[in-house]
This record gives sequence, C-alpha cells and structure tokens, in this order.
Amino acid sequence: MEPLFWLLLPVAAFSGWLIGRRPLRGGGVRSSRDQDSLRGQYFQGLNYLLNEQPDKAIEVFTRMVEVDADTAETHLALGNLFRRRGEVDRAIRIHQNLIARPSLSREQRTYALLALGEDYLRAGLLDRAENLFEEVVELNAHVELALGHLLDIYQQEKEWDRAVEAASRLEGRTGRRMAPMIAQFHCEQVEGAMASGELNRARGLLKRALTVDPDCVRASILQGRLEQGAGNHKQALKAYQRVRYQDVEYLPEVLQPMGECYQALGRREDFVAYLQSVQHEYDGASLVLILAEQVRERDGDEGAIRFLTDQLARRPSVRGLNRLIELNLLAGPAPGGEELRVLADLFSELLREKPVYRCEQCGFTGRTLHWHCPSCRSWASIKPIHGVEGE
Repeated sequence: MEPLFWLLLPVAAFSGWLIGRRPLRGGGVRSSRDQDSLRGQYFQGLNYLLNEQPDKAIEVFTRMVEVDADTAETHLALGNLFRRRGEVDRAIRIHQNLIARPSLSREQRTYALLALGEDYLRAGLLDRAENLFEEVVELNAHVELALGHLLDIYQQEKEWDRAVEAASRLEGRTGRRMAPMIAQFHCEQVEGAMASGELNRARGLLKRALTVDPDCVRASILQGRLEQGAGNHKQALKAYQRVRYQDVEYLPEVLQPMGECYQALGRREDFVAYLQSVQHEYDGASLVLILAEQVRERDGDEGAIRFLTDQLARRPSVRGLNRLIELNLLAGPAPGGEELRVLADLFSELLREKPVYRCEQCGFTGRTLHWHCPSCRSWASIKPIHGVEGE
C-alpha cells in the first residue's frame, strides 16, 4: 500500500488544485453546486486513500479530472500506475481514451502512444505494440524508448533481420555499442540455415557476424561445427583455435571437437603441444582432463594418475578428483578399493546435479549453454563455471 499511497498523493493534490482553479469549458465559472460536488468527490477520494482503498480512490480522482491537454499528464500517470500494478486492461482503457482526444498536444499524444504500446507489450499483444512503437519512431519522439521496445519484440518473435535493423538504428541514436548483440542475431540466423542445410548461406552469415564483432565466440564455434561437419577439418580447427583469443573462458566448449579435428588430420602430438601451450592461460578442469587422457594413451593408467595428482595439487577441482578416483579403480585391485568406489559414486551423483554454466549478469545457473540468458535476457553472458567446483 505504501508505494501506491505516495504515487496517489500527487494525483490527489492536483485534483484538489483543480477544484478552485479549473474553469468550465468555454471560459465560464463553475457554479456553487458544481464546486460543492467536486469538493465532495475530492474528500471522498481522500477518505478512500487514507482508509487504504486505492482502487476506489483512483476511480474517484479519474472521474474528477476531465481529459484534455491540461490534465493529460495526470491520466498518463494513472495509466502507468495501473500497468505497474498488473491491471493492464485498465491502463489500456485510460491510454486509449487519451489518444482519442483531439485537444492533446503532439508531445502528449506521442507519449500516450508510447504508453499504450507498453500496455500492449505487457499484455503480450506484440503486433499491436509493434505498430504503436513504429508510429512513435516515425513521429521522431521518444525514439530510443520505442526502438528499445521494438528490439525486444523482434527478439521475442525471432525476426532477426528486423532486430539487426533496430539495433543498428539504436546504436546510431545512442552511441551504445550494439555490435555484440547484432552478431548474436546473425548467429541465430546461422543456426536456422544450418538446420535447413543451407550451408553457403550459413557461411555468409558467419562472415557478417565476425565482421560486426570479431570477438564473437559463438560465431567461431558455429563455424568450426559447420566446417567439421562438412569434413573441412583444417578450416574447422582454425575456427576453434580462434576462441582462445576471443574469450579463453569458453575454451572448454571447443577442446573435444578440436581433438577430433587433430585426430582426423593425423596430428595427435600437435594437439598435445597445443594443450600445453594454452595451459598457462587456462588451466581449468576440462583442459587438464583432456591432457590426462593424452598422457594415459601414451603412458598408461599409472602415468595418467601421476599427471593428474600433480595437477590437482596445484589446482583442485571436483571433476579432476572424480577422474583420479576412476583411474585408480581402473588401475586394478588395491587396498581401500570399495571405499574408492563409494566415493566415485558420490562424486558422480554430485556432478550430475551441479550446474555447469552461470550468467555473469544475473547469476542464473544451468547445465546447458544458453547464448541468450533465460533469466535476464542478456546475450553471451553465460559462461562455464570456473573454480574449485567447476572448470
């Protein structure tokens, strides 16, 4: 009630001011009976407000304030208040009523159009909201707000070409760098093209994404996946290797496909050398575990156990410890083998429940890499968890 009380106080004060100041339409003077009626309504509204009956207070104050250019701001405030409270239908009625008034100034009408568009957006009526926001943009007022809403709508509707256009216009108006987001829109188009087998179109879109934002990790991963699927392992490897320089935190996402490409090219030792070369930049669990497997192929279980033990002493991780237990079990019967098996089962259960990714903006966690955060809707903010319990 308290926030609503403070929002309604200015409306109540304005309504009281109107009682004594507002002339009749046409320049006449209100009769004593009119004034008494207004005072009665005013005090009735105050009484509802003080008795914590905001809905009734709003109804009274809305009836008191006739809609014209002098009172438009008050009605806009009431409509916005209804929207914030989740009463979108009432907000829509107020803002529609405003727009229908010919006495509004151009600025007031434009703001009412924007407010009604926000009502429709809140109600999920995206087509109606889109039309209103486009009209606001054409009127060249509140353009930044309208473009921001249009950008949101185009993303929800997955109209990526229009989203690119809106983001580019928003960048031109505000100077805010939109390139990373635009690159993500192109990547969304790439995913669709790859799914439908349009590989040449996907390659063109990837080129656009990397031209707009050379640091777009997603574009490099998609390019690597596309070329690897087409049997172009050298080109795929080049794309995967680019991730190291774009954002090393995403390196775990490409280590396995990189290993497959090196294997297909007959360059397994080069893969080991590559892993060792990046270890000083990124020594997360994924890299260490893949190196341990390479050591195991060369030196057997005992060699992998020694390597992993040394690595965990420097940088412990749950995944690394779990693999060390598994390797000890694979090495053969040993004292305490049953206890080790129980530990392995416990660690496996723990890892099954543990989130793998976290959004750096809102803290959302999950086991799937989303390029568009399901919680805060930011792009490329979710990364592999890096630390003792993760990477």
